[in-house]
Amino acid sequence: MNWISNVVRPKIGFFNKRETPENLWIKDPESGELVFHRDLEQNQFVVPNSDYHMKIEGRKRLNFFFDNAEWHEIETPDVAIDPLKFRDSKRYTDRLKDAKSKTDLKDAILIGHGKVKGIEMIAAVQDSNFMLGSLGMAAGEAIITAMMSAVKKQLPFVIFTASGGARMQEGILSLMQMPRTTLAVQALRDANLPYIVVLTNPTTGGVTASYAMLGDVQIAEPGALICFAGPRVIEQTIREKLPEGFQRSEYLKEHGMVDMVVHRHDLAETISKICALLTRQNWPLADEKVTDKPKQEVDKVTVSDKTQTEQS
Repeated sequence: MNWISNVVRPKIGFFNKRETPENLWIKDPESGELVFHRDLEQNQFVVPNSDYHMKIEGRKRLNFFFDNAEWHEIETPDVAIDPLKFRDSKRYTDRLKDAKSKTDLKDAILIGHGKVKGIEMIAAVQDSNFMLGSLGMAAGEAIITAMMSAVKKQLPFVIFTASGGARMQEGILSLMQMPRTTLAVQALRDANLPYIVVLTNPTTGGVTASYAMLGDVQIAEPGALICFAGPRVIEQTIREKLPEGFQRSEYLKEHGMVDMVVHRHDLAETISKICALLTRQNWPLADEKVTDKPKQEVDKVTVSDKTQTEQS
């Protein structure tokens, strides 16, 4: 895609459809509105009018989360590939190759180390584009590596969950990651380090039944589906109509399973404040690089703050 495609909005017409690449305009799943891909990315993949939070790639999420998109990737250990020699309609090894090629990731978990509003921390992202963010041996090892790195460096740990559950191609080996990651969470608690979970759409299955619901603070993005079994499965089982918004972020907050629902634009500020409070650090830190505001706007805010201080 060249710079003209990135900047100039193509016309939407009923003819000559082949001239317009499909990925230039993205459709809002709720309202059906078409949004130019650059506008959507600049808005952190939140649809401007409907405020619908779309799925976001792991690297882009970390770029939005860390100050000035500056962060260091923590390498994850290698694990045995396809230990069960699994095959359904396609070989598991082929599925892994396709997912790695599509996402440029080793597996579903990406780990970053950097600062958020000046507060140093380690963050892990579960990328749903990699086999639905399913939890397998590689993902389990990555999560444990991230948590133990936080323990070693004595830093807060944040994880953005997005998963369809355990990875069926690895069978019992996938299910074993649930207690293993739970033990790693306990290591964070023993070290008195903050563990913050951000539940994104969707977070389901074995991930919800383990580390995703063990955070010191449970945050959810608006409208995220958070559950063990999905609403359709439950309706078919109990043969009853479920309440409106069942298993969505707002419903879970009303019923005490989520501490707060936070807009994607406010996640960095909210999480940095929580980490500063739990680690007894000052917030915000006096560093001009911390803010994403333009320099002129930063100067105005600084002058205003000084004036208020002098008057008081």
